Parts: sequence; C-alpha cells; structure tokens
Amino acid sequence: MSLSDADHDLVVEELGREPTQAEAALFENLWSEHCAYRSSRPLLGAFDSEGDQVVVGPGDDAAVVALPGGDGTYITMGIESHNHPSYVDPFDGAATGVGGIVRDTLSMGAYPIALADSLYFGDFDREHSRYLLEGVVEGISHYGNCIGVPTVTGSAAFHEDYEGNPLVNVSCIGLVDEERMITAEAQQPGNKLVLVGNSTGRDGLGGASFASEDLAEDAETEDRPAVQVGDPYTEKLLIEANEQLIDEGLIESARDLGAAGLGGASSELVAKGGLGAEIELTEVHEREPNMNAMEYLLAESQERMCYEVAPENVDRVKAIAERFDLGASVIGEVTDTGDYVCTFEGETVVDCDAEFLGEGAPFNDLPAEEPTQPERDLPEVALEEAFEAVVASPNTASKRWIYRQYDHEVQVRTATPPGDDAAVLAIREAGAEASDDDSESGVGLAYTAGADPNWTDTAPYEGARAVALENATNLAAKGTTPLAAVDCLNGGNPEKPDVYGAFKGIVDGLADMCSTLDVPVVGGNVSLYNDSVSGPIPPTPTLAMVGTKDGYDAPPLSLSGEGDLLLVGARALEGDAEPRLGGSEYLGQFGGSDRFPTLLDHPDAFVDTLADVADDAATLATHDLSHGGLAVGLAEMVHEDGGASVEIDATNKGTGVELLFGEQPGRVVIETTDARAVREAFDGVAPVYELGSADDSGRLDLTIGGESLRYDAEAIADLRSIIADELA
Repeated sequence: MSLSDADHDLVVEELGREPTQAEAALFENLWSEHCAYRSSRPLLGAFDSEGDQVVVGPGDDAAVVALPGGDGTYITMGIESHNHPSYVDPFDGAATGVGGIVRDTLSMGAYPIALADSLYFGDFDREHSRYLLEGVVEGISHYGNCIGVPTVTGSAAFHEDYEGNPLVNVSCIGLVDEERMITAEAQQPGNKLVLVGNSTGRDGLGGASFASEDLAEDAETEDRPAVQVGDPYTEKLLIEANEQLIDEGLIESARDLGAAGLGGASSELVAKGGLGAEIELTEVHEREPNMNAMEYLLAESQERMCYEVAPENVDRVKAIAERFDLGASVIGEVTDTGDYVCTFEGETVVDCDAEFLGEGAPFNDLPAEEPTQPERDLPEVALEEAFEAVVASPNTASKRWIYRQYDHEVQVRTATPPGDDAAVLAIREAGAEASDDDSESGVGLAYTAGADPNWTDTAPYEGARAVALENATNLAAKGTTPLAAVDCLNGGNPEKPDVYGAFKGIVDGLADMCSTLDVPVVGGNVSLYNDSVSGPIPPTPTLAMVGTKDGYDAPPLSLSGEGDLLLVGARALEGDAEPRLGGSEYLGQFGGSDRFPTLLDHPDAFVDTLADVADDAATLATHDLSHGGLAVGLAEMVHEDGGASVEIDATNKGTGVELLFGEQPGRVVIETTDARAVREAFDGVAPVYELGSADDSGRLDLTIGGESLRYDAEAIADLRSIIADELA
C-alpha cells in the first residue's frame, strides 16, 4: 500500500516539496483507514459520548469514567481490534492485541484490572476455523495470564463469512484515581520525550496500512512481517514500572506505541496538545543493526511507551526503567512550533506540521446502499430435532473450553466469574466504607462484551440496537445499572455500497439504543477492510459495557430449584405480536429467512426495573435470553441440582418452534419466590409471562403447544460440549 495520488498531491501542497521516503511512509500509515478513520469518522457523530460520569471521552488512548459515589475513583475503558494480524499469525496477532489495549490503559495512569475478548470465526466445522480459534485463544491466554490481568468475560461466534477474515476484539478496564490520571496530550514545551520499554526492531512494519486493506489469498505468508511479536514478561515489567512512575508523579503525558509505532505515538502526543516535537532517531534503543529512519519511525515493536517528562525528572525515570530491566532513551523534546521534525544521522528526514500529519487526511464520501430485511420463509422442523440442533450449535454451546484457559481469579476481584451473563468485579477502593461485620463493601462493577453477527447480518440497524439492549440486559440481570460503553465497529470494504450501507446501519442502531438507554459511548475503535477472497464479514458492532451497584453480590444464572419461573419482556407471548425468527440460530441451522424481531417499546424502563428486581432478596436466579432464544436460556440454567418444569400455551401466538427459538432481545428468565412483586414491578414496563417452576430434579421438562421435551442435566451438558469435544 502507498499514498494515493490525491493524498500525495495534498502532502506536496502542504510541504511545498516532494515528501522524503520517511515522510511518505509516515503519511501512508497515519492517513490509513486504521489510523485516520477516513470512511467512518463522518458517521461517528451519531454517538452520545457525554454525561456527568464521563471524565475523558473519545479521542484519547482510553476513556475515563467516574464511578458512583463521588470519591474520585475512576475506571478506564478501551477496546481494540487485531483482526488481520490474527488471521496471518493467530497466536502473536491475538497476544499483541491484548498487549496494545493494556498499554492504552497505562497511558491514562491506570492499572489494568480486567480484560474481555470477543471472537468471531468461520464455521466451526472447518478445520481452518478451529486452527484460528485455538491459536487466538492460546495467544490471549498466554499474554493475559503472564501479565496478571484476568480475562473475565467475552463472547465467541461462528459464521461462514468470517472464514477468510476472523475478528479478534479485546477490551480492557483499568482503575485510577483523580490525582493519578494523565492523558495522551503533551503539556509543556521544553519537556523531554522518553521512550521506555522494549528495544526497537523491524517487526510490525507497516502494520497500520496492512490493517487498512483487504486480506489477499496469500496473506498468511506474504503479510507475516507486518505482524508484531509480543513479550508479555516485558509488558508485566512495563506495567509495574508505569505504576511507580505515576506514583512518583514523574509523567506529564503518555502514549503507547501501537499503530505506526514511534512516529504515530510521538506525533499524535504533541499534536493533541497543539505543540510540536524534535526527534533524534539515532537515540532510539534498538535490537537490530543498520536500521534506517523509516524503520525506527514505523516499526511496531511491542511493549514500548512514549512519555513526556520534565527535564529534572529524566534521570529518575531512567533509574526506574533500569530497575525494571527496561530500556530508556531520551529521543527528543516537546517544542512550541507545532512542527514535527525528525533527524537521522545528521539529516532531517521528517519536517511537517504535526496537526496536519495527524488530522489532515480528508474524509471519504462513499455511497451507501440501504439494507433490506428478508421475507418470511420458514423451514418445517420437528421440535426435538430443532432443540438438539440449536442447543448443540457452537454459537450457543458452552464456551467453557475457551474461558477456562484464562486466569480469571488473578487480582482477586472477580465475584461473578465467566460463564454468566456478565462478570462482576469487586471495586473495594470505591463506594461504601468497610463495615464492622466484615461484609462486602465497595462498588460492584459488572462487565459484558459481544455482538451477534446473525442479528446484524439480517438487519444491521435493528440488529445493532438489539446488541446494545442485550449487553445492557446482561448487566441488569446481575443487578447493576449500565454506566458507559465502548465499541469496536467492524466492517468489510467500505468502498462497496452495500457494505458501507450495512456499516452505517450498525453505527446508527448502536448509537440510537445506547442513547435510549442513557449509556454514553465513551470511546471505541473502527476496523474496516475486513474483506478477503471469501467476501466481506458481516457488519459486527462489538460493544463492551459496564454497570455498577452497591456491593458485588449478584443473582446467579443457575437455578436454585426453589422458586417460580417468569419470562419478562416476552412480547411474542402476549397480545397480537407475531413471533419472528430473523437472525436466529434456528434459521442458521436449518435455513430459511424472516424479519428481525421487534424490540420492547420501553427498553430503558425495562433495564432499570430489571436491575432493581435482580437485587431483590426474593430473586433466586436471573438469565438474559438472546442467542438461541428461550430453549437455550432454559438449558443453560439447568444443572445437576436444579431443574425446571415449564409449560407454554402457544395457542394463537405462533408455533412452539417460533416461541422457543425466536431471539427477541430484552428478555430475561427470573426465578423468584415472590412472582407477584415481579409482576407489579414490571407493570406498564414489559409483559410478564408465567413459565412454571424450578425444582431439584436436575431435569428440564418442557411442554409447548401440546408437544413435550425432557432432558436431564447430563444430556444437556453433552449437547453443549461440542467445542470441548472437538478441540480436546
């Protein structure tokens, strides 16, 4: 990839001359889609990113959000994609994705406390998809476990259109207080720029431009040099060194070295502050001989940070770096000229306006083709056959094989572990004072992340609205109120009108529902050109969302066996609403088509009410219904000591198949000892339907429309074990 003729002409006009080789390469990478968001930024204004709790919104390395209580305890939120690298080299591609999002957290002065991974692969029955899955999970596990940051939640989906281009989206939460927070905005001319961390090599050259073009058929071999190689042990040292540097107040601003390497990090740092920089590239500590200026500037060697440091603190920063066995180089200083100047062996190789370099790329005005929803054409499948196929699908089956490879207990914050609707973390530093009886105190922070490509492939706008509602429902089901979100917007080649139209749909849908729910979208990432010889990926709006509550006790997903079962938000079971199967796993298994389900009229009130009900002492279990519908939700709740007897009257409300496998988001199954109170709470908010009762049978007895199914917990577990069985 190289500068287009139009971009080249703009650069020449600005510089008044031909760019040097280093300048041309720098513009190529920083003006790429991956860095400049040339096709997506015109759409991103749809998001509401402000709110009383938002301290730092979009545009920094990570967002900063205040936790309730007003005591100055903040969390950081960030999300990143490493899609193309994970296709070329699944282990290193995924591992360095973790490393990058963790360093974004460090840039804000925060300590990383949790990770979430959202993964998307081709059909599970294809050997290549399983190869990518195994490599990606191993890379995330290795890196996260080595640095001591727990991976506590996430998602995994399989769809044939990811075969030539998987997605690896990783988000991170950090913890910081008001006094320790820094930003990626240079503060003062005369301050030094100090490069701390790993030595610089030639790995990852051109990674930003590589991420901004379609994957070729030979990408797994030809694009290998564009993939970075991670070293989690150095990252762990960098995390702890960063913590000490922040503790001692030695850092004025910071930026991690990710896309476009040193050139990207240092130029963006000073441009955000309206300042300039003078960089001497020969001062960079390197690990390979005879590197040239372009390699120093654009190599994406991992585990490196660029710090702005006051001159009097440079020696102390170097001493701390040495203590942690990290390299440290004074590579230049901040200037008041606004110019970004780099010299190498006595020659000026870059001399341009820093703001023009970072913000001068023109946006793309692309045609968009409006998506249409499919007509209704449903297959006829027996209820038992449908149940077993959907429950055993890799999309709805147990993901235990994945999350058990991650250490979710390190840092001892995880109160609700992976496998539930949302993880709940104990933030003991915030909220209530510790009580005399040593009971739980502080803030419970619920964390969920994911998307459903079947939904957004069927109906980009409505499917993205559903993704936002489903994530909020995950949080509310654990008794927390949604606080903020970050998104990773993945699409194919935006130059194709149908692809760009679908991408616009997911942006607008996600923005609209988050606004309705009063959840600010405080940051994010865009990944386009996820296209290959296999075609474009489905439009995929991964959302990572957090919610809070006092304390961190939450109702489990698993049945207690002692309460009544209620289905809340069951619009298709009430009134004249026609059940719809559009976007469902049922249609994914058996073919056919349908429109996407209609969502609740008052999703905001539903989420708020659900959070209150979930926290009630009478609530014994809660579970969000989404992928696989009611059938999968009930199957997931049953276990050896907890069963359910469920009967649904399907008269005039659709067939049993439609009611069991429709995936209308904004629904939850509640096990409660006070069904009347639940009905009263949701009166005027959402329908409440009586399903039956829980018991200690360890069995699911299900009757719907005159047909009956019976499965014990062992049989359900066997159906849901397909991923572990295939990868064992």
